[in-house]
Amino acid sequence: MTLFILSTLGLLTLVYLGVCLFYWVFQEKFIFVRFPLPDRYQFSFPQPFEEEMMQRPDGAQLHALHFTVPKPEGAVLYLHGNTGSLRRWGKRAPRFTTLRHAVLMPDYRGYGKSTGKLSEAALHADALAWFDRLAEQYGEENVVIYGRSLGSGMAVPIAATRSPRTLILESPFANLLDVAKHYLAILPYRWLLKYRFRSDEVISKVKCPVFIFHGKRDPLVPYSSALRLYAAIPVEVHRELITFAKGYHSDLAGYARFRRKLRAILAMRTK
Repeated sequence: MTLFILSTLGLLTLVYLGVCLFYWVFQEKFIFVRFPLPDRYQFSFPQPFEEEMMQRPDGAQLHALHFTVPKPEGAVLYLHGNTGSLRRWGKRAPRFTTLRHAVLMPDYRGYGKSTGKLSEAALHADALAWFDRLAEQYGEENVVIYGRSLGSGMAVPIAATRSPRTLILESPFANLLDVAKHYLAILPYRWLLKYRFRSDEVISKVKCPVFIFHGKRDPLVPYSSALRLYAAIPVEVHRELITFAKGYHSDLAGYARFRRKLRAILAMRTK
């Protein structure tokens, strides 16, 4: 009996270590669900847009879509979620262009037409470079940073190091550890997880108004993580948490209250 118990425990230990090793090796495939596009791919959207490219110091070639509007009242840097490419995310542009805001949507490394080796440092640097390009064209004080889910992990550090007009976060997390534990709590993510996106640590440096949209029924990013992120915002900063009691992860824009609030936020002028 004792031998059987020891053998079983040994087998379970090997399985557990095997799962840990599997996650360590393949975690990028879980975090970044990339859909590459060929360079010749032609986008088709009802509103005017331009394709923009950016060469990075490490040789990465980044791609973005710039949706333009006549006489813009501002510009939005839209940092999308972890799945898909601009072929999908470009459909979100009318939310902003109809409110007379231009939109710059970059694809991350390995997504769409963007290339380059992934790392958290590289992703942060890429996002900051896109912001600086947009700020140069429209003025830093006129740029709104919009982070959707995974994109919130890149949006917050930009707002912490620059002076945008507003920071808007849709279905954000305080840090990626919260999300990983929400999926499978038994793994030692503090040792396994290569990507942390510690928005809860850097948001203390944000000085612009912050607005968080989150659904209480979100099955991917726990609402409790958004609460922790909200609590980390300095008390002197204008902050709002717009909660949807029956909202999930990707359906918030379907609520009239979401659309009304987004319209009001983009109409705000802080400078």
